[in-house]
Amino acid sequence: MLRRALLCILATLPAASLAADTKPKPPESAFTAKLRPDILGVSTDATAESARAAFEARLKGQSDAKADIQQQKLGDAGTDFVAAVNFTLPPKPKQTGELLSGSFTSPASGNRAYFIARNLTFAPDQQPAKADMIKEVMGKYGVPTIVGDQHLYYIYRAGSVISSGTKYKETTALDAIDKPLDPRAAVKLNGETVRGSCVAVIKRAQTKAKTLSAMFEEAKGANCDGVLSVQLIPGTPADRVGIAQFTLLDAKLVVSATAIDNAAGATDPSKSMPKGSAPKL
Repeated sequence: MLRRALLCILATLPAASLAADTKPKPPESAFTAKLRPDILGVSTDATAESARAAFEARLKGQSDAKADIQQQKLGDAGTDFVAAVNFTLPPKPKQTGELLSGSFTSPASGNRAYFIARNLTFAPDQQPAKADMIKEVMGKYGVPTIVGDQHLYYIYRAGSVISSGTKYKETTALDAIDKPLDPRAAVKLNGETVRGSCVAVIKRAQTKAKTLSAMFEEAKGANCDGVLSVQLIPGTPADRVGIAQFTLLDAKLVVSATAIDNAAGATDPSKSMPKGSAPKL
């Protein structure tokens, strides 16, 4: 069972790995107490421990669910801490598959979540209507910043969701979701700055390593503080949803926690910046 496997994993860790040796310093976040998006109740004020408990509860009783708890050292010779959790329930003909994951800072910055994801692969006879999914998403998260390319994007600056100029309703979001993103709205979001597109930042965050060091440069250069992305991939028929992907990135927390962790010696500053290599031609 999932819980028994988790207890066995955690039992092998030294007691010191479950708590920070030093008093943590809270990192800055893109989100406020009044506007803090969550995925299954897990937001970026969650710790590795609370996120793990929430994800475990979600898949409780699923005998084929698996847990992957990834640990990292606090400094070169420090104690272990949980840096990432991944829970998977494989899709089957009559079972919707689910992937739940979270990535966390070191105990120096509170072991806080900065990247949270949930992917659902619906069983063929369980695919929800796209209109119903959009209604649920907007009911939970509010009016999105921009819709298109199969996504609803919520882009946060200064503690609130910014607008691209379109006041989306459920019907207009449904009409826009499978069309290309409006290039005029995308340009408006970036303004006259040369900072990175937040749409591009969240897309790349989904595919790259989820460590602070791997995400730091783009998070620092992003033209936003945080992003929530909801992708609805069409099923069969096309008005149904085959796959739903929810991704939450707190770019401001990535930058703040990197500084805190480096100052505390939680990471090696010389290794905190990603280094490029020659591309394959």
